[in-house]
Amino acid sequence: MNLYRSARAVAGASGDDAIDWRSAADAAKAATDPGSIDLEPGESEAYARDVRDARAAVRTVSGVEFDVPETVEIQNRHHWIDANVATFERVMSTLETHTGAFPAVARTINTGTMTVLLSFLGRNVLGQYDPLLLADAPTDEHALYFVRPNILNAADKLDVDADRFRRWIAFHEVTHAAEFGAAPWLSDHLETRMEDGIAKLSEGSFDRDAFRDLDAAMTVVEGYAELLMDHAFDEEYEDLRRKLDERRQGRGPLQKLFRRLLGLGLKERQYERGKNFFEHVVAVRDLETASLVWDGPEYLPSHDELDAPGTWIQRVDR
Repeated sequence: MNLYRSARAVAGASGDDAIDWRSAADAAKAATDPGSIDLEPGESEAYARDVRDARAAVRTVSGVEFDVPETVEIQNRHHWIDANVATFERVMSTLETHTGAFPAVARTINTGTMTVLLSFLGRNVLGQYDPLLLADAPTDEHALYFVRPNILNAADKLDVDADRFRRWIAFHEVTHAAEFGAAPWLSDHLETRMEDGIAKLSEGSFDRDAFRDLDAAMTVVEGYAELLMDHAFDEEYEDLRRKLDERRQGRGPLQKLFRRLLGLGLKERQYERGKNFFEHVVAVRDLETASLVWDGPEYLPSHDELDAPGTWIQRVDR
């Protein structure tokens, strides 16, 4: 980690855009220990086995035919930053036309902000199913990443078996692959609502409906993943979830504030809200009814229906 080199990269931000993405990536990597991907004997096969087992188990419980991405990578933190900087650039490109009266100053500030974001996430992301939103790429180019140093670090801090923890992460990410496999329309739906919301922001206004729809869709994505985990994972994992929750609660005030600013607290709320919705649907009906959410965008619960799952069941009941 070299904070001086990171600061120099930010200070040297240039170009015509609001963010110098190459400088942001370089600065984030300079400020972040990459961690090791010197795999132990048999570790690479263990990752592959976890993904294969997860695919088989999730297919069985969901009844959904899907495959895992061709790209399954074991990464260090720098690899993750490089893999995701292009995604951030695509998502934020609509906002980049507004740099204010002092574009060079704004570019440096924006690049520094993105550096902090990439560095923080690079140190904390464990695994990621990447549907390549806003990219001109076919579905078979989706990717599955595992950030090995973060997985080992988290397992050590939580005092849990690293192999079991890795397997749990693999199952969770494969459930996301199942969702996008069950709903080929989902990527386009998320992209459209995201682009609508960002376009309005770039005009200085806020499209409340677009962001409510996006939040509702992501709540379904996270909640359904939790539902499949409950049925598919082949080991007890309540202790893993409990320890992760305790770790979140034990973060210092600055970490909590930073997570709030990044929207990570929102993601945790989406987990809980989505899980509660699907638990109710399965308790009243069954897993097959819960899976109706993937039949088309019109089957997604609305923002209000997420808190009143009975009304969603009445609407989609066949």
